[in-house]
Amino acid sequence: MKLCLRLIYQFPGFGLALSSCGWRLADVQSAPPVKGAADQLFIYTWAGYTDKALLDRFAEKTGIRVVADVLDSTETMLARLKVGVPQVYSIIYPSDYMVMQMKKLGMLTQLDRSIVGGLDRLKKRFQNPVYDPGNRYSVPFSWGTTGLIYNSEQFKEPPEDWSYLWKRKQELARRMTLLNDVREVMGATLRMLGYSLNSTSQQQVKKAYEKLEELKSAIASFTTDAWRSQMLTGELKVAMCYSSDANEVIANNPKFRYIVPKSGSALWTDTLVIPNGAPNPDAAYKWINFILQADVAASLVQRLGFATPLEDAFYLLTPKVRKNKIIFPAEATLENCEGVAPLGKFADVYDRYWTKLTSI
Repeated sequence: MKLCLRLIYQFPGFGLALSSCGWRLADVQSAPPVKGAADQLFIYTWAGYTDKALLDRFAEKTGIRVVADVLDSTETMLARLKVGVPQVYSIIYPSDYMVMQMKKLGMLTQLDRSIVGGLDRLKKRFQNPVYDPGNRYSVPFSWGTTGLIYNSEQFKEPPEDWSYLWKRKQELARRMTLLNDVREVMGATLRMLGYSLNSTSQQQVKKAYEKLEELKSAIASFTTDAWRSQMLTGELKVAMCYSSDANEVIANNPKFRYIVPKSGSALWTDTLVIPNGAPNPDAAYKWINFILQADVAASLVQRLGFATPLEDAFYLLTPKVRKNKIIFPAEATLENCEGVAPLGKFADVYDRYWTKLTSI
């Protein structure tokens, strides 16, 4: 899952920048950590998952300084880990399906459950996830859905499903965007066609590709972030996006709405893991236990606007946040969503069609 940057953090060897509505990352550089240094923790996380208040609170409580590098995709993260980066970080934030892949590749440390406290306070949905049964290698940190954000002032009939994009193709021509993510875009189309988001049928995936080909000429771009500024300036009418990003935009712009399409969509979870070769595993466990504190988790949700999997943290939120259906959708909505699962070698089929679809 990709979240957008909200703050500028300044630490030695660490720099981020944001550009008004465009939200971009500047070059991020970290000084190499000292292996085993008790007062230093390097983490590899999504933008928007930490802020200065969180890091200062952890440092005050533990005496450990956190240095955060920002990842822009789970695929980029995996590529870096394969070339030896795991010995740099003690905490990494992979998405759910990537946990399965990293586990198979032997990249993760099995968690010592005698050290981790709070897993029993997770909502049942997250206590035995399909991507990591029993949470043996990962701790769920946040979750959300994928859907459509649209300008309510420009629609007499609001969208209810993915099929709306095809039905209104001419009206929406060059005024809509899809995510720059093969699994999300192909998965949404598969759901619309009545198939699993994780289909391994050559025929079904081909049908999804052919359906997207019909829409291609009307798509302004495949983007994860640029839709924000384009929606705000009126260039776009509708965009495929993640719920947490939609929530942030809508908070300041009530004319926008967010829906999870009726035919179903992706239900994503981002996690905390300790990679093999972590230079400071003791600090990593302290970070996990810190994040699992109900008041810490609740304060993050209040400030940064993403959903927590902790049951007790949910009840510490203000009534307004608890009732926010963008962050916490109804159970009936969630029942029609699927998590993105790894496909093994069949992923090559998706990638081939994606390359054809996105090439000029």
